[in-house]
Amino acid sequence: MKKSILILAISLVFCTVGMSQEFSFGIKGGLNLATLTGDDTDDLDSRTSFHIGGVANIPINERVFIQPELLYSGQGSSFDFGGEDIVTQLDYINVPILLGINLIEGLSVQVGPQVGFNINSEITDGDDSEDIDVETIDISAALGAQYKLENGIFFQARYSLGLTDVAEDADVKNGVFGLSVGYFFQ
Repeated sequence: MKKSILILAISLVFCTVGMSQEFSFGIKGGLNLATLTGDDTDDLDSRTSFHIGGVANIPINERVFIQPELLYSGQGSSFDFGGEDIVTQLDYINVPILLGINLIEGLSVQVGPQVGFNINSEITDGDDSEDIDVETIDISAALGAQYKLENGIFFQARYSLGLTDVAEDADVKNGVFGLSVGYFFQ
C-alpha cells in the first residue's frame, strides 16, 4: 500500500510536469526545526535536522503556479531526561504539491497538501538507539513563502502542520519549520 501511494504521488508529479510547456525544475536543501505536537506530548524540544530534494515549477498563468517537490526530510523531536538528550528521529520522503501565487516580482506564497512516507523511526539516547512504531504515512498542510532571483536561485520559509497522528492511539503530530535555498535550472 505504501509503495502504491508513493508511486501514485511521483507519477502525479511527473504527469503534471509533462503537461506544461514552460515548467522548470531544480534542487533545494535546508534546515528543519521539527517537533512533535499534540495533547500526548509534554515539554518536547525541537530536533534540528535537514531536508534535500528536487522541485518543479509549473506555471498556470503569470500569477499562479503549481510546485510539486520530492524531499528527504529529517523530523522528530528531542527532550532532556536526567541530563541525557533523548532524540526521536523520524525520517520521511515528503511529497508536497503546492499552489503558488506570485505577489510581486520574485515573491510568492505557497499552500497545499503534503504526503510523507516514513523511512526510519527510532529513539536515541547517546550511543543507544531503538526502533519505534509509527504510522507509515503522514499527511500535512504546508504554508510558506518563496523569493526567486532572476538567476534561478531561490529562498523559502515554510511550516508544515501535521494533520494525522504519528503513532496509533496517540495525539502526536509532526510540526516542521523549514528554511531552504535552491536553484531552478533555466
